[in-house]
This record gives sequence, C-alpha cells and structure tokens, in this order.
Amino acid sequence: MRWIVALQAEGDREIRLEEVVELADAVAPQEGVATGMGTNSYGAQIVVEAGTSELAVERAMALFTSAAAAAGLPDWPVMSVETEGHEESLDWYNQIPEGRSRDRGEGED
Repeated sequence: MRWIVALQAEGDREIRLEEVVELADAVAPQEGVATGMGTNSYGAQIVVEAGTSELAVERAMALFTSAAAAAGLPDWPVMSVETEGHEESLDWYNQIPEGRSRDRGEGED
C-alpha cells in the first residue's frame, strides 16, 4: 500500500529558501515536496510503499533524514509525523456523490 507521510523537524534558526529547494530536490524521487522557508523548521511530504502505517513511518524517517543530510540541513529532531494511506484518500474521494464536482464540491450545471 502507498502511504503519504508528512514529517517536520524543528530547531533554533530560520530556514532559507535555498535550503528548502535543496530538500525538495532530495525528496523528489519519493514524489516529495518540501516546506519550511522563513520558519524554525523544515519538513517534507513523501510517498512510501509499506504494509502498515508504522512501517511507512520507519521508511519515511530514513528517507527524510537522508534527504535532509543531502540538502545540508541541520540534524534537528523530528517533532511531527502524520500518515495517510493512499487507499484512505481514494475512499474519501470516491464517496463524493454522483453529480458533484470533486474539485469544488459543487453541483455541475
């Protein structure tokens, strides 16, 4: 199963745009995106294959810490981790009633 895992590390200085760009490049192979410019944290959302949420977190943590090191970011503690199973998001999407716009939640005219 595919899992979307969002991780955030927090520290003691502001993250620069260049650092976020480097992190984005490092997580791109995992369908990743990076955040953190102008804050005292950096984060990424990446996609991993795993049988359980716990295994997805383990795999994502390894990829995230490796990507942060490759981007030259500080080795800050990960303070937040959230997972969402790809099938869970599809279930929600597929429950939208027929005749409703899936992008805006409005009826089609």
